[in-house]
Amino acid sequence: MPDAVLPSTARTLLARAARVQRDGRALSLVAGVVRSDGLVWSAGRGAVAEPHTDVQYRLGSISKTVTAVAVLRLRDEGLLRLDDPLDRHLRGTPMGDRTVGQLLSHLGGAAAESPGGWWERVPGGTLADLGLAEEHVVLGSARRFHYSNLGFGLLGELVARARGRAWEDVVRSEVLEPLGMTRTTPRPVAPAAEGHAVHPWADVVLPEPEHDAGVMAAAGQLWSTLADLGRFAVFLLGDTGDVLDPATLEEMAVPAGVDSSAPGWAAYGLGLQVVRMDGRTLIGHGGSMPGFLAGVFVDRDEAAGAVSLANTTSGPEPVVFGLLADLRAAEPRIVEPWAPSPPPVSLDVLGTWFWGPAPHLLRALPKGLLHLGPLPGRAGRASRFAARDDGTWVGLDGYYAGEPLRIAHDHLDVGTFVFTRSPYDPDAPVPGGVDERGWAH
Repeated sequence: MPDAVLPSTARTLLARAARVQRDGRALSLVAGVVRSDGLVWSAGRGAVAEPHTDVQYRLGSISKTVTAVAVLRLRDEGLLRLDDPLDRHLRGTPMGDRTVGQLLSHLGGAAAESPGGWWERVPGGTLADLGLAEEHVVLGSARRFHYSNLGFGLLGELVARARGRAWEDVVRSEVLEPLGMTRTTPRPVAPAAEGHAVHPWADVVLPEPEHDAGVMAAAGQLWSTLADLGRFAVFLLGDTGDVLDPATLEEMAVPAGVDSSAPGWAAYGLGLQVVRMDGRTLIGHGGSMPGFLAGVFVDRDEAAGAVSLANTTSGPEPVVFGLLADLRAAEPRIVEPWAPSPPPVSLDVLGTWFWGPAPHLLRALPKGLLHLGPLPGRAGRASRFAARDDGTWVGLDGYYAGEPLRIAHDHLDVGTFVFTRSPYDPDAPVPGGVDERGWAH
């Protein structure tokens, strides 16, 4: 285990995991924290086989993130676009006019569950066996976030047809094996925990069923170990290897349909949950299936993650968030030292600019980026910008995300908003012109 945490931190983490297992009445719980090299602390509580890091549990909806990675690999290869309608790649469903990107971000309006028996407890079949109809489109496209297991079942089928082999074969060869997740499988391989429900009024348990979910497997069927889930957390921290371009992982983590500048929110990107908690932005996914709960979330600013697996249908609090808070409080990340770096534009371009009468700052950031935003203490729109080959810049986030920034000697043009060196500079191309009478009292 690389660079283990301090003994005092380990005790704090163990105390939290122990309390969650006891108070949540999970038959067993395994949990760990991760840094860039992998698990730095882990523990097992309850009826856990040894070694606790190698026992399989069901991942539930963390499988969706694995499926999303496979979809985005297709996109990066040019085999599809996120704006493509589903019907272009998977014909014959009532969701044919919904885009791949909408399904990845749960904005496609597909029903939450597949028709027929509850797929999490009933063996599944093929796409044709589902018998999808118009009634399984429950909302208009891009109307609102609506979590859809069915949507990810369809994405798994899209992956299978694009590659010409089963979904589980694709994710194994293209995602799991390259990440070293050799103990992550579509069905349990011993040693594996048995799923249980705990009676609400007594300390007794009931075994839960396990089966092949068929076409719905891509939404939640994978089994994994704490060690493998730790490797996946390292992937989410940015060590994507040959599996995914780091820029694509960044794209997955962009919240869809929510203002990420708000002080507190929870959203969904492309196969990733994005949560704002205690002033931190965390990315990852939770998972649940009958008999099991799972979680993997990372704090990229702290270069740390947390993972957990339990064999109970419901009960324990999401321990991963508490573990991340404990680790951050006990052993905060020591950031790299600041060092001078050349700005991406000349110094005379940087500094104060005015949108109408409102002062803003254009300043250089590390990695060749620019930031345009209001003066400290003032409200207003702010965005980072990256250079493009044609000499313009493009907004990365905030109000100006995707919008072009053009820099001239006397003004900035940001998607038709003009910023000038002085408030309403009459010599700059201010939209609508400037009253010739000028400022008066």
